[in-house]
Amino acid sequence: MAKVNVRYIVNDVAKAIAFYEKLGFLIERHPDPGFAIISKGQLQLLLSRPGAGGAGQAMPDGRVPAPGGWNRIQLEFDDLPAAVARLERAGCRFRGEIATGRGGKQILIDDPSGNPVELFEPA
Repeated sequence: MAKVNVRYIVNDVAKAIAFYEKLGFLIERHPDPGFAIISKGQLQLLLSRPGAGGAGQAMPDGRVPAPGGWNRIQLEFDDLPAAVARLERAGCRFRGEIATGRGGKQILIDDPSGNPVELFEPA
């Protein structure tokens, strides 16, 4: 199976790398301060700083890439409450409390630039 690539715009690539390492990501490449590729399983997360490289450039209408929003990647955990407790002790910021639905439990955590990551435990 080929890797799946997702790009996140981040304010500080080094801070983003440190955060995602807490979620089990490994550094694949970090060729300069404005860009890195990290991975977890088949997912490659491309981290780009605004203004760095092609993905960080302004659009013709003047809009510039910025972090944040609600679109997100989802990471699965076997024991979500334990993962949340560990990440809280590490100083990570959550958008709320664990929510439980038909499919399982979930919670949103923000990376250092405000990009959401959904942590999920299936029912």
